[in-house]
Amino acid sequence: MLNKLKKLFAPRDLTEGNTLSGIVMFAIPLLLGNLAQQLYSTVDAIVVGQYVGDAALGAVGLTMPVVNLIFVLFMGISSGATIVVSQYFGAKDRKNLSKAVGTTIMLTVIAGLIMSVVGSVLSRPLLVLLDTPESMMEMATDYLSIVMIGLVASGLYNILSGVMRGMGDSVSPLLYLLVACVLNIVLDLVFVIYFGMTTDGVALATIIAQAVSAFLCIRRLMRMKDVIDLDRTTLRVSKSITSRIVRLGVPSGVTQMIFSMSSILVQSLTNSLGASIVTANTMVMRIDGFAMMPNFTFGIAATTFAGQNIGAKKLDRMFKGTRELVMLALGTAIVMVGSILLLGKNLLYIFTQTPEIISLGQSMLKTLALGYIVFAASQVLQGVMRGAGETKIPMWISIICTVIIRMPLAYAWAFLSRSPEFPNGEPLCLYGSLLISWLCGCGLSVFFYFKGKWRKHVTEALRS
Repeated sequence: MLNKLKKLFAPRDLTEGNTLSGIVMFAIPLLLGNLAQQLYSTVDAIVVGQYVGDAALGAVGLTMPVVNLIFVLFMGISSGATIVVSQYFGAKDRKNLSKAVGTTIMLTVIAGLIMSVVGSVLSRPLLVLLDTPESMMEMATDYLSIVMIGLVASGLYNILSGVMRGMGDSVSPLLYLLVACVLNIVLDLVFVIYFGMTTDGVALATIIAQAVSAFLCIRRLMRMKDVIDLDRTTLRVSKSITSRIVRLGVPSGVTQMIFSMSSILVQSLTNSLGASIVTANTMVMRIDGFAMMPNFTFGIAATTFAGQNIGAKKLDRMFKGTRELVMLALGTAIVMVGSILLLGKNLLYIFTQTPEIISLGQSMLKTLALGYIVFAASQVLQGVMRGAGETKIPMWISIICTVIIRMPLAYAWAFLSRSPEFPNGEPLCLYGSLLISWLCGCGLSVFFYFKGKWRKHVTEALRS
């Protein structure tokens, strides 16, 4: 039994054995972890929606684009670190692997402190710029300000989870996240029901839970002495490792920044459509977060799988695994879409009992359904390219689909669909434009994957 547990928690080498079973065994804990992580914001929304009211539910939801924008720097570090770690792990380069992990920890702490200060100062001004409804302003400000204070802990958990996944360990992040998730749920209920707090209570619960998960991640890494060395010589910022992480991570960070800024603009459009639309959008985004988790999971698995096999110089295995992963992702997405279409209304009732908002949410979910399937293929193919060290192509795909396609389309659609019933435009503009951008993104991902120019990074990796 003890040997089985050690094997379960050991870093998984994706360069050996059956490709599909190896990917699945790696991806299942990763998927469960991502789903559990989504519970953070979802439980916050459910608790305030049921125990405080629709305005509080909307207040929590409209802060998410701002949080994501502030989190951009972490996303860049995480993406670059995952690629670097997976390639060093695949190459069995203990020295550089240790330096990469140590550098990542230090960069995360520095970035977290900077972003906490910036985020706290900008919280209310950003909400004002978003044209936040007055009924939600104070609760939204309270929630956002507290979340900003906890950015260091949040960043450490998310980035160090990526580091462990890069070394093939997707089980430990899952367990730590489950512990934090349970703690978050308990604290949400205690702060809101027993202490009478509102959005500030669920925000405080979130950062406490994330601090616990961050501590557990650091402790796990310190104990992985059979794989890495974390001491005074490695827990420092290495210029060469930092340069490589930045070079690989900046495109992903820019991608996330573009996505976050577009989300802020879309949130501003959403806010202009009325409080009921804001609340319906909050519910849909929580369900959407769960629906997207398998796609994001397979994308991360593709990055780790490709990075390890490129590091081990096993290209045939990488391409075989990619084909199998695409089919697995598509099949999972189809099942997910069917579940949403069948159970969507029941899921919405978890958040609120207001019929008007439930009806709006149903329409939004039906509009997005097809998009989840095509997004699955996009994530896997872009994940493979990132694992090969090509992070610019996914960045450009994001720019094209978000800036050139989605944003103009959403605002034009809103302008052209104005009516007495919807004076600022139909709510369909929010999700119809998103669906079209996903379809375009899938087409571009397939084109660039088969075009093959990204494979030059594979050749460079083989020569090194």
